[in-house]
Amino acid sequence: MTDALKRLSDEGVAIWLDDLSRKRITSGNLAELIDQQHVVGVTTNPSIFQKAISSGDGYGQQLADLAARKVTVDEAIRMITTADVRDAADILRPLYDSTEGQDGRVSIEVDPRLAHNTTATVAEAKQLAWLVDRPNTLIKIPATKAGLPAITEVIGRGISVNVTLIFSLERYREVMDAYLAGLEKAKAAGLDLSEIHSVASFFVSRVDTEIDKRLDTIGTDEAKALKGKAALANARLAYEAYEEVFSSDRWAALDRAHANKQRPLWASTGVKDPAYKDTLYVVDLVAPGTVNTMPEATLEATADHGEVTGDTIRGTYEQARAELDAVAKLGISYDDVVQLLEDEGVEKFEASWNDLLKSTEAELQRLAPAED
Repeated sequence: MTDALKRLSDEGVAIWLDDLSRKRITSGNLAELIDQQHVVGVTTNPSIFQKAISSGDGYGQQLADLAARKVTVDEAIRMITTADVRDAADILRPLYDSTEGQDGRVSIEVDPRLAHNTTATVAEAKQLAWLVDRPNTLIKIPATKAGLPAITEVIGRGISVNVTLIFSLERYREVMDAYLAGLEKAKAAGLDLSEIHSVASFFVSRVDTEIDKRLDTIGTDEAKALKGKAALANARLAYEAYEEVFSSDRWAALDRAHANKQRPLWASTGVKDPAYKDTLYVVDLVAPGTVNTMPEATLEATADHGEVTGDTIRGTYEQARAELDAVAKLGISYDDVVQLLEDEGVEKFEASWNDLLKSTEAELQRLAPAED
């Protein structure tokens, strides 16, 4: 094993685990990753919970109790997922305290079926924050058009947020604007801005997956030479936007009120194409003030053979622009790609949630006690 994870942390990258299950909590595995692999946070999503709960490992007694109480399947899912997030938050609490709230965080997502409903998203975010009832929780809100005003409203109420499913640079700027507007709202309400935190989850690998597919269709040498470059270029330009926004006069006023920067979080960092190095979206996206949330396989690969050589983002902006321009000149529409990825992202999470509802409902029916 290398010291790559320590070097990554030393470079200012917070390492979060993109996975959670009851077995990971109760077996001591999560505590071990925190202790030995420099993990300082956890992210979840509907797909992660669908996989964890459908495996059945560790959920039997709670499901039986819920079945006995005849709760609805929606209530059952929320009771199960918030219990896992609460327990994980307790394990991470010492890190939360030692980093003054920056890390030691666990994220839980609003119902993905609400992604295009602002009012319902806000209501769900408030409910989740109340249900988990831990200060080191981040409520995940998707960066849809309807999600943007929800982000402002929820931040304005003093609830910390992980903004998810960001693919485009334009939408990322809108997310940062929504965050700043929320902080301004919180400040006007007299809230302590130092208590409010946020990350913006900028998705990486899916960009390459979609653009590489289109480059393969074009099939020229020029097109093939651009494979595997768009996702990194996109993320690096997102960091440039982050540097710009959080050095603005608008931010300076909030900074004086002890507000926290909304850190860029690299999500979807597992490599989909086996032709690429399995640490690509980790070692090539190193810069201070970022978070990288990794599936366990990526975490292990980075620990085993990751080569962390310092900052691999700043100083690359012109090259990144040139690479995205080259993709556009081949007739691949950036706007079309990022909108497709956002739509697919919402649909995939909704499908996972629906699968989870179905499998949980079947378990509740199976475990339901016989009528007296």
